[in-house]
Order: sequence, then structure tokens, then C-alpha cells
Amino acid sequence: MTVDSDDVTIRPATADDAENIAQVHISSWRSAYADLLPAEYLAGLDGAARTERWQTIISAGQVAGAAGRVLVAEQAEQTVGFASFGPSSDEDADDDTIELYAMYLLPGSWGRGVARELMRSVLADLHDAPMTLWVLAGNERAQHFYQRHGFRPDGVERIDEYGDTPVTVLRFRRPAS
Repeated sequence: MTVDSDDVTIRPATADDAENIAQVHISSWRSAYADLLPAEYLAGLDGAARTERWQTIISAGQVAGAAGRVLVAEQAEQTVGFASFGPSSDEDADDDTIELYAMYLLPGSWGRGVARELMRSVLADLHDAPMTLWVLAGNERAQHFYQRHGFRPDGVERIDEYGDTPVTVLRFRRPAS
């Protein structure tokens, strides 16, 4: 699947995209989570380690097919965002529930419609399955975006640790359409 809209191209990721995805991932975290996560943790994000991790994730998805997908968003031949999704890892999930594992954009692409196009591509790939995602408490921008796309908090929370700092993470759910 390749989607072209308003100079944004959404396509399946290949292992060659891993370094660009890692750069988007780190840049987005450092901007979006500056007030939510410890500065030392964000400063210590390792591009090489993230690249290796994304190579593994993408390669596993290509081998396993529908087990997991990674899409990239490109604009002017630059990777400006990505989304990763697949079977839910939640203990209470039904077999058909899909989880949005990650969706990040370069900060310069925020508010320009790229996230909307990326989300539309993800949702089009669901084939009417319910979907969940986890978002940091306090990340109002992301929560508002997901709510505009039919996700609602379902009351489930967990505590994740980032740099020895406990952070509340909220689960959002979108029913099958």
C-alpha cells in the first residue's frame, strides 16, 4: 500500500528506513516529552541502538507478514513520520485487537496534516478490527489527536519507568467500525 496525498507519501517501511525512523523517533520524543520525561533520559537516547531496534522490528514484520506493520510518511523525499502497529500485547485483549505501538513525526511536521494521513493509512489497514494504544498522561496534544480519530480512554492505566522516573501511561481504545 502506498498513499500519496498533499505531497505526503505513506508506504510500508523497509529495513533501509530504520535509521531515518530512529532519527524521527528520537527527535519526536525529545520535543514531545520534554516536560514529561527526565531530561537526562531524553538526552541519552541512542540513535545507533534505535536504528538496530527498528531494523529488527521491520525485518520481523516483513517475514511475519501481518504480525506487525511499520509505515513511513515521506514529504519532499524526507522521512517525516512513522507508525508501527500489530497484534495487541495487552493481557485482556481479544485476538482481533490491534495495537498502535508507536506513531511519531518530526516536530516540524506537527500540525501539517501528516499525522492525519498516517493515521488514515493505519486505520484503512485494520479491516474493521478494534484498536488500542498507550499515551503518556500529560501528553494532551497526542490525546486530543487520538480522540479526533475515535479513540477514547478506557480507564486502564499502567506505570512505566523512564530513567528511574515512574510515569503514568493511559490506554485509549477505538472500537471496530
